[in-house]
Amino acid sequence: MQTSPSTAHPWLDGLNDPQRKAVQSLSGPLLVLSGAGTGKTRVLTSRLAELVATGTAKPWNILAVTFTNKAAREMKMRVASMVGPMAEQVWLGTFHALGARMLRRHADLVGLRSDFTILDTDDQNRVLKQLMEADDIDPKRWPVRLLGGVIQRWKDRGLTPEKVGLAEAGDLANGRLRQLYESYQARLLALNAVDFGDLLLHMLTIFRAHPDVLAEYHGRITHIMVDEYQDTNVAQYLWLRLLTGPERNLCCVGDDDQSIYGWRGAEVGNILKFESDFPGASTVRLEENYRSTGHILAAASGIIARNESRLGKTLYTAAEEGEKLRVNGYWDGADEARSVSSQIESLQAAGTSLSQVAVLVRAGFQTREFEERFIAIGLPYRVVGARFYERAEIRDAIAYMRLIAQPADDLAFERIVNVPKRGLGTASLQAIHVQARASDKPLMAAAVDLVTTDELRPAARKALGGLCQDIARWRYAAGTMHHTDLAKMVLDESGYTGMWQADRSPEAEGRLENLTELVNAMQDFDTLQGFLEHISLVMDGDSESEQGEVTLMTLHAAKGLEFDIVFMPGWEEGVFPSQRTIDENGAVGLEEERRLAYVGITRARKQVHLSFAGSRRIHGQWQSSIPSRFVQELPPETVIEDIAQGLSGGLGGGIPFGRARQARLEGGSEFGDVQRGGYGPGWRRMAARQEAGAEPSFTPQGNAGGFASGDRVFHQKFGMGNVVHVDGDKLEIAFDRAGHKKVVAGFVSKP
Repeated sequence: MQTSPSTAHPWLDGLNDPQRKAVQSLSGPLLVLSGAGTGKTRVLTSRLAELVATGTAKPWNILAVTFTNKAAREMKMRVASMVGPMAEQVWLGTFHALGARMLRRHADLVGLRSDFTILDTDDQNRVLKQLMEADDIDPKRWPVRLLGGVIQRWKDRGLTPEKVGLAEAGDLANGRLRQLYESYQARLLALNAVDFGDLLLHMLTIFRAHPDVLAEYHGRITHIMVDEYQDTNVAQYLWLRLLTGPERNLCCVGDDDQSIYGWRGAEVGNILKFESDFPGASTVRLEENYRSTGHILAAASGIIARNESRLGKTLYTAAEEGEKLRVNGYWDGADEARSVSSQIESLQAAGTSLSQVAVLVRAGFQTREFEERFIAIGLPYRVVGARFYERAEIRDAIAYMRLIAQPADDLAFERIVNVPKRGLGTASLQAIHVQARASDKPLMAAAVDLVTTDELRPAARKALGGLCQDIARWRYAAGTMHHTDLAKMVLDESGYTGMWQADRSPEAEGRLENLTELVNAMQDFDTLQGFLEHISLVMDGDSESEQGEVTLMTLHAAKGLEFDIVFMPGWEEGVFPSQRTIDENGAVGLEEERRLAYVGITRARKQVHLSFAGSRRIHGQWQSSIPSRFVQELPPETVIEDIAQGLSGGLGGGIPFGRARQARLEGGSEFGDVQRGGYGPGWRRMAARQEAGAEPSFTPQGNAGGFASGDRVFHQKFGMGNVVHVDGDKLEIAFDRAGHKKVVAGFVSKP
């Protein structure tokens, strides 16, 4: 409900009652629980303006913390438009920026000079590597990135070296990681340097050891405001707690249902325990959504209500109910990509701007099939983050393939000569270049020459010789084995896969998934050369479109954005929710995955299209899939009628494998009903059996097609082949091109 302003402050115009209450609650602890699309940014900026305009606080007495520089700039511009130049005097910035500002004032208290250097990740790893070498810690056994990541996570939790327990460090770095952390901090002090984690960690040390400094800030900062409080880590939480003065004028704005960054240290518990941290705190819930239709909000609310660790709120809107969600099932991932692309083309033909359409995926590797389909049909798109074939690990892997196919490819050689690390640094590469120019040969041939001379150090010569031998062996193998098997062999034997397997950073698992997806992509081509030519065309396919571009991104990257129409493919168990997240974090991980589903659905203003595939190629193997449990959790009244019947019919794990597959098993058309978004007659017959009390069946039972050894059969992905062995509904087939595969009978047919 909107109300008219009671003061002359124009920023109060149009605020609903909860928003106005949040803006005008200027003293004491306040938690603004802001649901998706409820006007959080407006409330933040209006409250800051209200503090200044009412004289409650001087601009220089206000500390406003954001998570990104972009958010800080936007807030400062908005406040400046409300209260004028005074906005420049507010302490406004990110946690790191404000921490750096404070630390430069008190650097001497932790042994630094005020002109200290802030190291980036590469510099941090270089320092750590030097210390590891001095302490005889093998970087192959304990990769620098792994140990550096653990140290940074300790810093995010506010742990200085002396606070890290022996059990905490475990056997990392041969049980010496705590000592390595201590040496690392000492080395940074000697260099007059800090890393990003130190910006808050050092200030925590100063505040605790120097009460006079903390008292100074309590006198200087009377009001604190924090955006995205659900994303704070432990160090940020402690920093805020210490800075909050005795008046407890702390306002935290956030949404526990949008806490999706646990993998990088965010603690949803920070927002959940706000009221216990600050007894007597006020809580204002912003629940009126100004973005999405009623059905979209009801669907998102229905899913997130399953979470136990939440403060609780229910989004609603004054807008119309709008279209119900569509849940589509497909034969496989390629079918899913084709159908989604066709639907987007239809939307475009009907006048929808492509800039208002987004495809949101759970994992980065899922973008590949969509990118290739968009390119094939000429549909303009943009990827938030790197495009699949532009990702570093994909470029590295392709460089190996290029060098095998064409040894004169100097750019490919330069890219992989020391990836993974082989001890071939700048001096070695320079020597290879000198030899190449002198002999007028490609770098690869020059490297072969240098292996037989004394130009290089023995260790470098040995490493280079090993690489040259590997390339020669792989080139020979390229003429005798399938190119996908060659790719797997190269990635394994080069140590490239092992490098990422040993990397414990949050990105490593996604990089490994991308490498697997790359090998999957190669199966669609007859030869390695054909695949490499395809990549060249893909990489050269960028073009601008006056009609905008479809946005393709991960669900994590989509937070804070909004689109008219959202497609979310891959709603299958193991993909979304992520099996790895559940395995590693149990119920806590599942709840974060559910929050991610909530975030994805609430990105849409008008339409949501969810989909799953009956089979998907995962880690190079075709696997049958069942729909995500989140599909089952959708309130039936928010989904189109045919699908809603299935959701309310008690179908165990949810909707069956996919409409195309089910239609085939029931004698229906493979694609007819799929493209239109409804289930075919087979689906309806199955639903009727379920309602009659029959047990749900999600896999073909027995030998569904009556196959026998020697039968000639067709598989949509693997093509033609001969059945060589039958075991119930499992068939072993010798495919003409794909070799021997084990498949489920329901996925093949007799030609």
